[in-house]
Amino acid sequence: MLAPNSSLEQSIDKILKKTEKEILSDLENSGSDSKHTLDNSLPKLEHEYDKIISDGKKEAEKIEKQIVGSSDLDVRNKQLLLLEEGVNKVFSKALDQIANTDRSGDYSNLIKTLLDEATKILGTTEVTVFTNDKDKDVVQAALSQFSGAELASDTIDCLGGIIIKSKDGAMTFNNTIDARIERLKPLIRKSIASTFGVGN
Repeated sequence: MLAPNSSLEQSIDKILKKTEKEILSDLENSGSDSKHTLDNSLPKLEHEYDKIISDGKKEAEKIEKQIVGSSDLDVRNKQLLLLEEGVNKVFSKALDQIANTDRSGDYSNLIKTLLDEATKILGTTEVTVFTNDKDKDVVQAALSQFSGAELASDTIDCLGGIIIKSKDGAMTFNNTIDARIERLKPLIRKSIASTFGVGN
């Protein structure tokens, strides 16, 4: 009774050992294949990883440049607006002071200078001189030094100064304070911008 059982057990044991060896061998082969596949895949994965990192960096740099470029432009625009605002305030204050200036002494000398400049530019003293209502008397007094120049009966709207026209009407020169300020504005703006490093 024992022999058959013993024989059966041995047979079963052999089958189990053989099966175990096959399973272990299959597992070993499978593990080796997986390692080989993994080893082959690793450089590819590393390359993909590097590519993802590189692309990410490029995108980040692009976004950073856009943000910096945009903020630089915003800052520059704000600086230019502040500059323009400051220049306008200075001019506005100066214009108020000029409008309320006493029309004698230094102002009388200014009118003479404006007349002298204007007649030299036109190349003749044979001119008609236009001015505002406030400056009529000062201009009239100054004209005595310019033979052939006469004061127009019409007045013009300006802060001060003169507009002269040649008597043949061919030439006109605007030497009002308003026109002079407008001519100076770009130079003053440029000088202030340069001083503060704006718009360079």
